[in-house]
Amino acid sequence: MVDDGSGQADLTGIMAELAGADARIRHIGFRKNRGIALASNAALKSASGEFIAFLDHDDALEPAALEVMLRAKAATGARLLYSDEDKISASGALSEPHFKPDFNARLLLEVNYICHFVLLEASLLLQLGGLAKGYDGAQDHELLLRASEILTPQQIHHVPEILYHWRKTASSTAAAGSAAKPQAAAAGVAAVSAHLARRALPARVSSRGGLTCYRVDWQPIAAQKVGVSILVPFRDHVEMTSQCIKAIRQHTRDMEYEIILLDNWSTTAEAEAFTTAQANLPNTQVLKIPEPFNFSRLNNLGAQAAKHPFMLFLNNDVIVSDPAWLRTMLNECVVNPRVGAVGAKLLYPEGTVQHAGVVLGVGGVADHGFRGIPGGAPGYVMRAMLAQQISAVTAACMLVRKSAFNEVGGFDASELSVAFNDVDLCVKLAGAGWQIVYTPDVVAEHRESHSRGDDFNDRKIARFMLENEVMRTRHAAVLPHDPFYNPHFSREGGVYRELRVLAPEDLMPFVPPR
Repeated sequence: MVDDGSGQADLTGIMAELAGADARIRHIGFRKNRGIALASNAALKSASGEFIAFLDHDDALEPAALEVMLRAKAATGARLLYSDEDKISASGALSEPHFKPDFNARLLLEVNYICHFVLLEASLLLQLGGLAKGYDGAQDHELLLRASEILTPQQIHHVPEILYHWRKTASSTAAAGSAAKPQAAAAGVAAVSAHLARRALPARVSSRGGLTCYRVDWQPIAAQKVGVSILVPFRDHVEMTSQCIKAIRQHTRDMEYEIILLDNWSTTAEAEAFTTAQANLPNTQVLKIPEPFNFSRLNNLGAQAAKHPFMLFLNNDVIVSDPAWLRTMLNECVVNPRVGAVGAKLLYPEGTVQHAGVVLGVGGVADHGFRGIPGGAPGYVMRAMLAQQISAVTAACMLVRKSAFNEVGGFDASELSVAFNDVDLCVKLAGAGWQIVYTPDVVAEHRESHSRGDDFNDRKIARFMLENEVMRTRHAAVLPHDPFYNPHFSREGGVYRELRVLAPEDLMPFVPPR
């Protein structure tokens, strides 16, 4: 315990009394305040344990916390471990559980979602040089970012158990949020900026709304010369398709791109006139595919015709409006060569969320995150408003690296002609070592009907059920274990809404199949 120049005699007395009562408690006192980092480093110099656990003075530790952490370390060999958390009032009432994802490097750039309870090897902290001066308020975030630079993702382990409770007091960040410590947001911006600079990743970092969560606006010079092929399937519905294409041309700035229109057996005179006019425009292809509807096959044929190294699969009922939309998605792939696909935030016309990432295993196969919440709402622990690695995104607006697409065989046109082909593609990409990223900073309108399933006939229902069963059988080992969706959440339905009762084996470290 470090008394960092508190000047409070009663506090100093209590700390001295505790240290005198138990030889395992050490008391270090400073006459002047040195700041969180230097005070913590003084404690680290005095520490003799093989492991270091970080806990704030307003945290309440669960009695079994250390045992659970050490068992997880023994099982996984991780060098840095973190747990879930919640908050506790002065009366002992628990609230606001934060059920965290497994290690998510992209999310860690946006927010310190790891926070506490954290256990690290003492040798790792020695290698890192302790906490860095100048980041008080975000010193733990800065330390975690530096640790992520030398650790592999497999060496960072999430223990899905609430092992500590964050006390809520009138002046605490737990009660008041980021507004309680506005200087922490500036320190966080500096910490993320320094981390990216060390990794030679050019970016502008800013606070989102003055909070301790951040937007990373990538600035890769190499992206200026990278082209994208935009694939848009349609069948008649010329007015909608025309609006989609017009919006692309009107709002896409400073990008090299081509548009490939996939005409799936249109029959109207309006469609014929539309395709003829489009085919005469520069950087535009029209592929006529007179076959029964098969979403996977349409896009696979389009991919074969694509000339650029990246492809944007886009439904003809998605309307873009942000001039930086395509650049923002592309930059996620350019700065990280392991990103295979990027998805956007899609809103219904009235402004509520249609898509903010896809969660595996919910409802049997997968479900969209945050469907129905207001478009600007943060979602569960800000997950709807932060860029992050995720397990799947919708092909209604999905940027894919062409080499990754070809590596995994593209969309499955034989067994997944309509449903779940995008989820299947993402699962295959992840299985091959590619990452999937969701960015909330690309927002588009998706005019998909809320009641799209109401007009299903018997044949469509039979096909959907068959494709559902294909997914459940093919990916039975993966779907129940979405690493970015905490195992405490229910898989029955309602993303981030309900919890489930877990058996002990559900909390064992999961090793995905090779």
